[in-house]
Amino acid sequence: MSRTALVPKIQEKAWSPALETKVFELWRKENLYRFIYDSEKPVYSIDTPPPYINTPVHIGQAYTYTCMDAIARFKRMQGFNVLFPIGLDRNGLPIEVQAEKEFKISIKTTAREEFISKAKSLLDKYEDITLSTFKKLGLSVNQWEKSPAIGAAYETDDREYRRLTQETFITLFNKGLIYEGEKTANYCPVCHTTISDAEVEYKEYIGDLNHIKFPLSEGGEITVATTRPELLSTCKVIIFNPEDSRYIHLAGKEAIVPIFENRVKIIPHPYAKPSFGSGLVMICSYGDYNDIRILRELGISPTYAINHEGRMTDKAGPYVNMTVREARKKIVEDLRSKGLLVKIDQTVHREPICWRSKNPIEFIPTTEIYLKQVEFKEALLSLTKKMTFYAPESRNLLVDWINSISVDWVISRRRYYGTEIPLWYCTSCGRTIIPPPGRYYQPWKEDPPTKACPHCGGTKFRGEERIFDTWFDSSSSQQYILGYLWDRDFFERNYPCTLRPQGKEIVRSWLYFTVLKSFLQFDKPPFKDVWINHHVVDESGEKMSKSLGNVIDPQEV
Repeated sequence: MSRTALVPKIQEKAWSPALETKVFELWRKENLYRFIYDSEKPVYSIDTPPPYINTPVHIGQAYTYTCMDAIARFKRMQGFNVLFPIGLDRNGLPIEVQAEKEFKISIKTTAREEFISKAKSLLDKYEDITLSTFKKLGLSVNQWEKSPAIGAAYETDDREYRRLTQETFITLFNKGLIYEGEKTANYCPVCHTTISDAEVEYKEYIGDLNHIKFPLSEGGEITVATTRPELLSTCKVIIFNPEDSRYIHLAGKEAIVPIFENRVKIIPHPYAKPSFGSGLVMICSYGDYNDIRILRELGISPTYAINHEGRMTDKAGPYVNMTVREARKKIVEDLRSKGLLVKIDQTVHREPICWRSKNPIEFIPTTEIYLKQVEFKEALLSLTKKMTFYAPESRNLLVDWINSISVDWVISRRRYYGTEIPLWYCTSCGRTIIPPPGRYYQPWKEDPPTKACPHCGGTKFRGEERIFDTWFDSSSSQQYILGYLWDRDFFERNYPCTLRPQGKEIVRSWLYFTVLKSFLQFDKPPFKDVWINHHVVDESGEKMSKSLGNVIDPQEV
């Protein structure tokens, strides 16, 4: 069915967009939907998802907000004092990538102040476009003006909102829930930052499965199939399924890694699938999450052959400084020339990619700041039962994600446009200085609120330069709209928030992280009700996506 077939046959004569504009301005002038602070009506609070504003409003956002508006209007008619604020998400990677693109600059070569200024100028421009679209939808939000007040519009890069983000961090830090450590993390070489598991997406495609000869130390050879030959230098062990009779005789023997000549054990392990490739799998450090899990399980130390620039390290021998793709191509050529490449099959690859750049991520050791979460999984699962989900089966989306968590949340990012992590480090003793709550801190350009280190008396400090994961900001929205910073009494009377409406695609990020932080701070769920909507699709049932070119601009509807 064509879109022209969906155009109404009867043209409206008594109504026009111009009239809509007049009505909307009248609503706004009369402050018709304001939140009445001293009302005796029960409060119904809606934690609206702050849309990211570096691009035009997506039709899915327009649909979601229209549904939320219907709920707000219905609850007003039921006699509730409805808290329905409009928020705008202005932190994080998307605007940085956009600034690099539009201004033809690089975060690696641009001064921090200049980069932040350019990113902010883009946000200010896009914000007007975003608000224009939402106003045309006729949303009955409490007010469109920004201020630190219940019901006011807000921005996540506002100093007060960032102060809240920092205060939640300070609270969690003082509870012993924050730590710094070097771990193998998801890393995007294009965005030059660590990303959390919730920010990893997957791309499926048909690609090469390389069957490679591995000589045995006692004579003979085996064939191992791999999709990542560029990681041969990091091969640590070869596995086969314990029930695969073809390879039982190999248990405990050693194979010699081609080109690099190091010896590795051959052992049985249930992860290996007899039907995949040759049935023999090389476990390297690190090609995917399974490699990480298996090597940790076996207590084998990793060797890293890819650096933060996405290039091969000296551990890759003759392939040092090549990109991953260059090294992959050259190693296959060398294996072929040495008679070590048996064949290349085609197989389905499920490749982890960065949610923003859409480039493959790598698993690289990085020192970052973490928030504990793994040890609280059972408590979080119990907490999901204290919230009512619409539809009820939507709860499973959150439950499944909680069950999948295996590492703590990496909350630090090596970027510029976001809320700064409020920490300093004494240059004399190396101890960490955590400031008191009460204001917004920028450690990368200001001194700590103490003249001497409380541990050694030192007077020189190094300010933290990293910022928070943008979800660490966004997951405080329900605290902010309920006045946690400036009206603690109102917050205490009205927390948890009544309703969280949102899309299914951010259950594992915005919803989960909000639930986690609410549990860690208040030992209660952040919402009474959670409403999950699904994707907007086109006339063929395909998800509307800019990359597919099937999106309708809400401005044109």
